[in-house]
Amino acid sequence: MIYPMFAMVLLTFLVAFRLLFLRLKAVKTGSVRLSQFRLNTGDMPDEITQTARNYSNLFEIPVLFYAAGATAIAMGTDSSAMIVAAWIFVLARLAHSLIHLTTNDVINRFRAYTLGNLCVLVIWGLLLIDHANHYVG
Repeated sequence: MIYPMFAMVLLTFLVAFRLLFLRLKAVKTGSVRLSQFRLNTGDMPDEITQTARNYSNLFEIPVLFYAAGATAIAMGTDSSAMIVAAWIFVLARLAHSLIHLTTNDVINRFRAYTLGNLCVLVIWGLLLIDHANHYVG
């Protein structure tokens, strides 16, 4: 689970660096005043708003993924099904970010989002089954 988790961390940092670059560029060109970032007030260019929203998305459902990954590591669980679900989650989140930050096609973005969410649900289900098999019964 550590490798898919690390891949998600990399994706999160890539989006963070994109957001930083866009914000610095906007301040440098004068389209945004530095003071607007104190409370995130005022109009922002769409590209900054879109990237900031995507960055926020990377701290929503992925938190459940990280918790499941840490739990799996602590339990010593690393079934093939769980690893496959974890990588599909990462690919779905990558697709979600790429769609969100480029074409922003809402239907395809939703598909990627839903696939990722289902993967997290599967991972948690597998953790529950593993726990029941090893610790309860």
